[in-house]
Amino acid sequence: MRTQLHKEIFTPHLLIRALQDNADREVIFLPDGSSRTGREIADETSRYCQAFRAQGLNRASRIALLSGNRVEVIHVTDAALLEAMLITSLHPMGAVDDFAYVVEDANIDTIIFDPKFDHLVGELKQRCPQLKRVWSLGQSNSGENLLPFVSNHDAAPLIAPEVNGEDVYRLTYSGGTTGKPKGIEGSYRCFMTMTQIMMAEWEWPENTRQLLVSPLSHTGGTLFLPTLLAGGSMYVIPAFEPVKVMEMIQEHKINCMLMVPTMIYALMDHPRAPEFDLSSLETIIYGASPMSVPRLQEAIKKFGPIFFQFYGQSECPMTISVMRRSEHLVDDPKRLSSCGRPVPWIDVALLDHQGNPVPDGEPGEICTRGPLVMPGYYNKPDLTEEVFAHDWLHTGDIAIKDPDGFLRIVDRAKDMVITGGFNVFPREVEDVIATHPAVSAVSVFGTPDEKWGEAVTAAVALRPGMEASAEDISKLVRATKGPHQTPKIIHFVDAIPVTNLGKPDKKALRKQFSG
Repeated sequence: MRTQLHKEIFTPHLLIRALQDNADREVIFLPDGSSRTGREIADETSRYCQAFRAQGLNRASRIALLSGNRVEVIHVTDAALLEAMLITSLHPMGAVDDFAYVVEDANIDTIIFDPKFDHLVGELKQRCPQLKRVWSLGQSNSGENLLPFVSNHDAAPLIAPEVNGEDVYRLTYSGGTTGKPKGIEGSYRCFMTMTQIMMAEWEWPENTRQLLVSPLSHTGGTLFLPTLLAGGSMYVIPAFEPVKVMEMIQEHKINCMLMVPTMIYALMDHPRAPEFDLSSLETIIYGASPMSVPRLQEAIKKFGPIFFQFYGQSECPMTISVMRRSEHLVDDPKRLSSCGRPVPWIDVALLDHQGNPVPDGEPGEICTRGPLVMPGYYNKPDLTEEVFAHDWLHTGDIAIKDPDGFLRIVDRAKDMVITGGFNVFPREVEDVIATHPAVSAVSVFGTPDEKWGEAVTAAVALRPGMEASAEDISKLVRATKGPHQTPKIIHFVDAIPVTNLGKPDKKALRKQFSG
């Protein structure tokens, strides 16, 4: 019987091959000025694999990782992948309450942490007695130093585990903008499909030199393997800081970056931006939340036609649709408000509440199915059944499809404001407010109102040195959208709060401004 003839290939196989193919090339440049070749990454990862086994970890082990941007993040996550252990990453900007919830919900037995989070892990240990192993990536007060265990081993060849495509090896916890975070299961097939789509559909520059400004333990880590497979290199900094980003672009001739819109706005608005040569940039990848049309037009005029948009969610990671650089038509606001066209690797449809397709030009919920879709929510069968209604994954995003097949998200279903019996999609109001020349960023949401049920409310951040009044904003919206969509309340803020994923935090805004 030919058991190996049609054997499936998953991300562990891709990782091993990518490291082998780049064995003698520097593939990652770190914040401390050091770098690593593919061989060095592979050798050190093999030591982590052996250390995990020697310390009693196995396929039943469940690991949580809490770390800043350091190379050990790659070793830990790759070793867990190669040893077929379940891993979840705790966001470095999170709080101990969030961490405790995840540790308990995911039944974590081992936590590995960066010593700079020592105080948080010390408190976490007290709250989560089920933790059997608390390991630090260096000396700490709260955990045992993992690094000596690792250095006890000699490098050995990496071996891909025998797994099934449905096996879950990663839990990604949602941002929790509505209620408690959900553990989103990531299978080997799901992440293999994600990588294939990123390689086929994303526009990687030749000789990619990618600057990573997001956490390696989260979105940044998903870029490592595709960058390697594309023959590129990754430059890592601790966090997004506009001047440091511009210095890195200029010094290292960075040609590719992934940023959320708020980061792009920060670069555009920074007073020192004219000092730097950013002409090496060939692709700016953006996603996680919509970019306002006026600001996107401004960005294209400033940086050139180098913008590439992806749309996805953790339940169907990274790429449901894309809008390529050439499809960003700077003089077409409707096009720039789109999230692109669905990729052909999965089924995508706009459905009504009964699960029926809606006509083109009518709003419907973006629904997907195929090998990219998560297996489900961890330990939440009822919620899984709900989100998989009608045999589709329901994203919660309401969109309209134009005659050319481009999707335009009008809003999240849960963010819709019902005011005086009228449905108001905040995105439409935000797009109008963003056209005001003094507006840097805006978020629209609903707040309780005795008369209207909900009042359309706007939080507005102005550009440095510019002014606008609430009446200016109201007149602009009233003239464009009419009275029902005009904000009844306008708050001027220094900045729009964002979640750990870089999305506008409407939950925080509702809480702040709901009286």
